[in-house]
Amino acid sequence: MGRGATSGWIYFLYRLTYMIEYILTYLTIYFFCLFKFIAGPVLGTAAGFSIFEMVTVTVAGMMSSVVGFTYLGQRLRVRYQRIFNPQRKLFTKNNRRIVKVWRNFGAIGVAAITPLILTPIGGTIIMNSFGIKKKKIFIYMFASSILWATFFSSCLDLLLQIPVLRPYLTQAALHLGEFQYLESIPAWQFAVL
Repeated sequence: MGRGATSGWIYFLYRLTYMIEYILTYLTIYFFCLFKFIAGPVLGTAAGFSIFEMVTVTVAGMMSSVVGFTYLGQRLRVRYQRIFNPQRKLFTKNNRRIVKVWRNFGAIGVAAITPLILTPIGGTIIMNSFGIKKKKIFIYMFASSILWATFFSSCLDLLLQIPVLRPYLTQAALHLGEFQYLESIPAWQFAVL
């Protein structure tokens, strides 16, 4: 094998590790979005994702929770109540707020506040407990997740346009010059480094 073949393999391995790192970062952010909606835009910004990537991972995470808990929600709720809350209070302060939002805005209101106040799991369980059809839950939650993910991702992207804030909001900014340097090196010179 000549020098060119060796440097080709090294460049291939470099690109492969970069791809694996990207996929692991994406999956980690996706995992956090299963439980907390705002994690997608915040962690996506820190990872240096584009707005499209942030919206995609955030919506995918939220909708995975919604689908999972829509189909498993009733079974899990019955088991949870039997085990942990046999004598639970019905009229708590939090329950009254949820009923007030439900009376004023319905399923659309609950879907709208899910990314802001509730978690994807909490919003789905509330909509299931009020007896909303699965198709409506999916449509409302999907529309809500697209709108809020786009809003949060765009706002964070606009904040990054402010030069003073960029180093504090993202770790990718610290390493950006390093990656641009490695991308500009031809494959035959990469082996020498």
